[in-house]
Amino acid sequence: MPEPVSAIRNLGPASEKLYANAGIPDAETLRGLGADKAYAQLLENGTRPHFIGYYALVMGLQGRPWNDCQGVEKDALRKQFDTIKSRAASRPQSDIEKHLDKLGVR
Repeated sequence: MPEPVSAIRNLGPASEKLYANAGIPDAETLRGLGADKAYAQLLENGTRPHFIGYYALVMGLQGRPWNDCQGVEKDALRKQFDTIKSRAASRPQSDIEKHLDKLGVR
């Protein structure tokens, strides 16, 4: 039986649901994608970007506590997060996404 996403440090039941909704069903899949691709997949599936969520994922995949990220390392992760967020924002929206945004559902 595959390990749940919550088996990764810093990720709990709420994260499990977000990743499952984005097509990432278990910890093995998440590890295989890596932090950047997995986080981009979350954003592509409607999750709102949140820097702490991103760096908690990065730290968790390294087996580190989320608050271990500081200084130069945190600055570098912020730049990477901004790049991932920018790419997701520039992706063309489908018709259904446009309608959902108009309704305020996403």
